[in-house]
Amino acid sequence: MRFIGNIEAKTDSKGRVFLPACFRRTLQTTACEKVMLRKDPHQSCLVLYPESVWNELLDQLRAKLDRWSAHGQMLFRTFVANVEELSIDGNGRILLPKRYRELTGIEQEVRFIGMDDTIEIWAKEKVEEPFMSPEEFSKELERIMTADHTKNNEERREL
Repeated sequence: MRFIGNIEAKTDSKGRVFLPACFRRTLQTTACEKVMLRKDPHQSCLVLYPESVWNELLDQLRAKLDRWSAHGQMLFRTFVANVEELSIDGNGRILLPKRYRELTGIEQEVRFIGMDDTIEIWAKEKVEEPFMSPEEFSKELERIMTADHTKNNEERREL
């Protein structure tokens, strides 16, 4: 399941928004009927998780936390307590609850950003926040990709 793209949309007066068709198609091909919505823990956006991706994430988090630790339980509780299970209606819309719209500054115009196995929803006014400058992106991508290339060459030389 891969979501890619950067698509603008508008919410209606009730907070409903059409999930972009390309994202709906991806969900439909995997027979995903529900999505989970939560505010991103690091940034001022919402994240939609297909149910299967959400369940994997919970399993990963649970495996890293000690059930018998008060701190571990508190962390897990905080992560799962503010999640909404959403259904996509027959028209292809989801409802963004008011409290989430307020938390992220979403008014009417939003931007959906495909993030591989999740979808971020940003207030259109904050659209520059999630991105690096072109120069910074270029340098960082080069650093990461050449580091892998250098490592692979060193491993070949050792053989």
